[in-house]
Amino acid sequence: MTEPSITVRAAYEGDALTAAACINAAFEPYVERIGKPPAPMLYDYAALAADGKVWVAELGGQVVGVLVQYETADGFYIDTVAASPHTHGTGVGRALLEFAEGEARGRGFESIYLCTNSKMTENQVLYPKIGYVEYDRRAQSGYERVFYRKRL
Repeated sequence: MTEPSITVRAAYEGDALTAAACINAAFEPYVERIGKPPAPMLYDYAALAADGKVWVAELGGQVVGVLVQYETADGFYIDTVAASPHTHGTGVGRALLEFAEGEARGRGFESIYLCTNSKMTENQVLYPKIGYVEYDRRAQSGYERVFYRKRL
């Protein structure tokens, strides 16, 4: 039997609760480490979806990942990538990142950027392995952030 494939689609406002639940499950382990909820746990996913900034990954008809991405003055920004904890190692996160990179290229961008909390050390190991280069560290919105950019 063939394994179901991961599909990425634009989220609609009706996905807001499912997206928030996925985000909360993915980011909950960091609350104690950071000392407060990571920023993505505080977002209004219905509003972001209505603005066309949210995408979801589905596996077997279930939402298992969330991507928040949009254009900024600094370029094409991946705000949030999250995969449900039970899907770690299945390629959900990779599918979302590859989707974002394709979106950026399709919109004419030559690079893409993202940031992570300085206390999310796992991400600081992962992003350089997949082509992202650190270019800044600074406080933003009450969080210590590490910024990365990848040439496309």
